[in-house]
Order: sequence, then structure tokens, then C-alpha cells
Amino acid sequence: MTLKHTSDSDSRTVAAALLDAGCVTARTDEPFRLPSGWASPVYIDCRRLISFPALRRDLIRRAQAVLSAAGALDNVQSVVGGEASGIALAAWLADALDLPLQYVRKKPAGQSQIEGVLEPGSKVLLVDDMMAGGQSKLRFCQALAAGGAHVEDLFIVFDYATFPTEELLDPLGVRVHALATWHDIWQVASERNDFSPEVIDELAEFLRDPTAWSRDRGGRASYHDISP
Repeated sequence: MTLKHTSDSDSRTVAAALLDAGCVTARTDEPFRLPSGWASPVYIDCRRLISFPALRRDLIRRAQAVLSAAGALDNVQSVVGGEASGIALAAWLADALDLPLQYVRKKPAGQSQIEGVLEPGSKVLLVDDMMAGGQSKLRFCQALAAGGAHVEDLFIVFDYATFPTEELLDPLGVRVHALATWHDIWQVASERNDFSPEVIDELAEFLRDPTAWSRDRGGRASYHDISP
């Protein structure tokens, strides 16, 4: 379940900032093939955010506000970044909250998948830059649970909010908090003419039925047709 506690104007502000930072790429000729198997006409690269100090400070302030409003910071004992793009974001947030930091690897390295000092039984906030299919977030949560941590909340800057990630995360009881989605990008890009009419129309078609759009272009259509 994705919870957006930002107002529509706040979400559009974040969407505009992501567009201005060059994080968004769109095309109509060949779909992007996401690592999770889904096909999409748009791609976001939030890794670019590390190069914009003022923007990243603003995003951390917004993250704190969103998480605080949702009660997601209550009794949190540390912040965990997802390898690799979530580590910098988690470090900035941990510093702002004056909390310990760890990071979780996509795959085990040696005897551990978690780096840093993680107290068994501690409640942690999982942080990553974005989420599309959700499989990596599922693996992060499973690794943290195996390490004795308790994950209730995941913060991401950007959520595709198109594919059925709740099928993976809801059974774990993990709430997802995001600052913006493709719906926000579409609205801002439409108003500002950031993309050609063809791209705007293609994104609108994708948002109407993302799974069908993916299926019709050779991508995944559900979480059961391709192994994660």
C-alpha cells in the first residue's frame, strides 16, 4: 500500500524538480525493459539527485514531513539504505534524524547481507530512491527480517504506482511512502509541454492500464508470468 501524505501541489513540485533535474526519460518507439520484467514508456533515474545539493536537502525535508505525518518515524531506531541507489538517500536522512545507518545488499556478501551495526529486534526505516516492480524491496525486507530487524515503513522519492507492488509488500505489512508518481509527472509534463504530444499520449495510455500496456509490448503482465 502506497501512502502519499504530500498534497497534490507538493507532489507536483517534486515532479517538476525531477523533470528539471533530467531524471525522466520517455520514448514511443521501443519500451524500456525494467529489471523486474515490466515494460514502460518512461524511465526515471533518481541517482542524478546526488549532484544537486539544494534539491536533495529539500527532498530530505519533505521526506521527514511525510514520514512524520504518517507516524512512520515513531520508535524507529535506525535507517537502512537499499543497495545501491538508496544508500546516499538513507545517509542524508539518517543524518537529519540523528539515527544510526546501515545498508542492505541485493545479494549476500560473505556471511551477511546487511552492512553496519544492526541491533536485533530494532525497528528500522527502509529507504530507497524509487520503486517500479518491487522485487528488490521484497528481498531487502526479507533480508532485514532474517537479520532480526522489524520493517514497517519504506520511504522512496519516486513510486511508479503502476504495477501491483502491493501483492509483494502488503503481506509483509510494509507501508510505502513516496513523494511523487508517474501520475504527477504526467500532469506537470502536460501542463509545461516538457514532452511531445505523442509522448504525453503514450504515457496517458500507459497509466490507464499499465499491466496491459506492458503485456502488449512483450513485458510482464502479472507477478506470476515471469519468475522474479
